Amino acid sequence: MTAAHTVDGHRPVLYVIACGSPLARNVGRLVDLARQEGWDVCVVTTPDGAKFVDRAALARQTGHPVRTHYKNPGDLDVLPPADAMLVCPATVNTVNKWAVGITDTLALGLLVEAQGLGVPIAAVPYTNVAMAAHPAFLSSLARLREWGVQVIFGDHVVPLHAPGTGERHQDAFPWSVGLAALRDARRPVAPVG
Repeated sequence: MTAAHTVDGHRPVLYVIACGSPLARNVGRLVDLARQEGWDVCVVTTPDGAKFVDRAALARQTGHPVRTHYKNPGDLDVLPPADAMLVCPATVNTVNKWAVGITDTLALGLLVEAQGLGVPIAAVPYTNVAMAAHPAFLSSLARLREWGVQVIFGDHVVPLHAPGTGERHQDAFPWSVGLAALRDARRPVAPVG
């Protein structure tokens, strides 16, 4: 049985939000896993995340354009609405801004709005030991957890690495852990009224 189930003949939509980390170069692995589980995947990057991904390859892989910036007023939405979101890799920068409600990028705007709409969200941070120790980051992770975000982080997920060595540890990254966190997540049904 797959994690994502069709609704009215359509696959549920997962937004994969890739942040500015060299790990984002391999986000296609996550896309493959999500598609195998039955998700219709759309990739959104932060501006720094866009520096690492192959937009054309991801668009071919998903069937959707990769979005990075807010659309212009009057432009139509080119992506279907999200049924769930997975921030992977999540950077310290994105986690901290998200936790205080900053929406200066499309990725952050989508996350803040999705929380308000009750869309299930998981985040898998990838950072080094020095950045992970900053009190603001630890506080931000706790805040997101309190608000219902499935935060998958710690040495049990991926051991923290020394600054400047992250690229050496990319092959060990567990791309499937964020998907596993979303398996039983269901979007609440809006009251009719």
